[in-house]
Amino acid sequence: MSIEAMVEARTDADWLGLHGARVLVAGAGGIGGACVLAYARAGAGVVVVDRDRRALDAIGSELTAIGARHELIEADLTEHGAGARVVTEAVQRLGGLDVVLHAVGINDRRPILEFTEDEWDHILRVNLSSVFGLAQAAGRHMVGQGYGRVLALSSVSGLLAHHSHGPYAASKGGINQLLRVMAREWAASGVTVNALAPGYIETPLTAGELAKPGKREDLESLVPAGRLGTPDELTGPALFLSSRHAGFITGHVMYIDGGRTLV
Repeated sequence: MSIEAMVEARTDADWLGLHGARVLVAGAGGIGGACVLAYARAGAGVVVVDRDRRALDAIGSELTAIGARHELIEADLTEHGAGARVVTEAVQRLGGLDVVLHAVGINDRRPILEFTEDEWDHILRVNLSSVFGLAQAAGRHMVGQGYGRVLALSSVSGLLAHHSHGPYAASKGGINQLLRVMAREWAASGVTVNALAPGYIETPLTAGELAKPGKREDLESLVPAGRLGTPDELTGPALFLSSRHAGFITGHVMYIDGGRTLV
């Protein structure tokens, strides 16, 4: 095969095998929104769930503009049973489910001594318990069909001991281990389970922190790449781990951090 033919084959729209895939993404903005558009451009049908109607409408407009098959579900995944209800609805709307990505999270940057138990519980419910509810329901469906890809956003904070990140770091470390156990239990059924662990990414979740004087420069100095990441830089890893090429990769935490975890 010539170099030109190889390049053409590699840039084929369906080289990932995601054309016609049925994808559920929790999180309409930031990294979740970027991944939604990437799945759609790869030819997948996408259901997007978020509790923020405005975020859903915004991503819906973008999906309509590119002619993507999509559905929008307004739901709060912190409610008991919400994950199961959303998966059931996604399966009905798409005719099945092949990929699920959980990309919902919050942070509250304060020292541990300042948190109340209710504040701790809230962060763990948003960041970790909602992963359990959604992934468990998706896993039941995927194990039954003998195929599936489960992904969730973790963070470098699940590994590094960042100051003023106590509940957030605990939730991300919990995601890592929860997904590893799911991966172990579902591997023989053709279901892979992996985490994407971003470093410092410019998103609505980090905008307030980055606006503080000198904060951007401080964070950039900790990254060997010398800059912050963008949501679009998470889409390639997400698509790959969702693809036919990643069938033997499971229980993995992929750090997308410009080298942050190296130092």
